[in-house]
Amino acid sequence: QVQLVESGGGLVQPGGSLRLSCAASGSIFSINAMGWYRQAPGKQREMVAVITSSGSTNYGDSVKGRFTISRDNAKNTVVLQMNSLKPEDTAVYYCNADLRTYSDLGLHDYWGQGTQVTVSS
Repeated sequence: QVQLVESGGGLVQPGGSLRLSCAASGSIFSINAMGWYRQAPGKQREMVAVITSSGSTNYGDSVKGRFTISRDNAKNTVVLQMNSLKPEDTAVYYCNADLRTYSDLGLHDYWGQGTQVTVSS
């Protein structure tokens, strides 16, 4: 059983900052990529930022230069630092991990339950 637990969402004013954290736990053999995705009302889920186990990163065009993703491989955690937030960043943010468990060494996607980020004055 694998769980991804997110924390750090909330309400922030435009121009402000928030820090999202996600911890993966359970019978994890290894984690490949970890990342953050978001879904705003009426829109499709989109990639925000992804980081590989070696530290390579990829960002969505709308967040480049404002968001930073990092991870701690020893703790199976991933963090998204969000700066200069805009109202259009308002969405439910989901943590994702591409990983192998001890019971099934195939690579599978796991998702957190989501955390709401609202940017509004």
